[in-house]
Amino acid sequence: MIFFPAIDLKDGQCVRLLRGEMDQATVFGDDPAAQAKLFQDAGCTWLHCVDLNGAFEGKPVNGAAVDGILAATDMKIELGGGIRNLDTIAMWLEKGVSRVILGTVALKDPDLVRQACKEFPGQVAVGIDAKGGFVAVEGWAEVSELTALDLAQKFEDAGVSALIYTDIDRDGLMTGPNTAATIALAKAISIPVIASGGVSSMEDLEALQQAGGDLLEGAISGRAVYDGAIDPASAVALLQGNLGGNNA
Repeated sequence: MIFFPAIDLKDGQCVRLLRGEMDQATVFGDDPAAQAKLFQDAGCTWLHCVDLNGAFEGKPVNGAAVDGILAATDMKIELGGGIRNLDTIAMWLEKGVSRVILGTVALKDPDLVRQACKEFPGQVAVGIDAKGGFVAVEGWAEVSELTALDLAQKFEDAGVSALIYTDIDRDGLMTGPNTAATIALAKAISIPVIASGGVSSMEDLEALQQAGGDLLEGAISGRAVYDGAIDPASAVALLQGNLGGNNA
């Protein structure tokens, strides 16, 4: 399994939100590039990055911060937030982002996701953020009537490289991930699933690995890394020990 440390960008700073509320942001640093370099130095090979302002505005906002991260590290970066058309996808991939994460557009324009997968094979992931089991979009401001599984199944044959499943009700609360729902989703679809939301301790990572190490591509954690509850180097070592996956 891959350990993905998270950098969420708001107004050029590294922040974490509580349950996706923009007015409940805690600032953890004002130099995202330096933070990304620390993750790389700890042995992380992937970085999960979200343009929070972009997610709400529907277009890239924290581009300068992402550019800084790309310039400062050699890590593979998956980026989400405000990516709603093929031009934006192409722009980020040309800049060096390894894969883009499509969230809102996956619900509202699934054909665009399929087209993007054809044009950029292996470089498109779908982010499914669930609130009460139902898909939330527009920076988690809108909740649809579609379940996470319903949406995931739309892309079974599209060539999506990964599906990032976030339980919003757990996100930023340090209460542990919704392991049961994450594993159930991973078992129901063929797309590799990455666990996100509430991963707050080494015990959480170990539980995810034991429950679904052969099913999950990896796990994302943000607040716990900044609070010191998860040491990135230890997390990489733990998840690399899973024979069902790898950290490449």
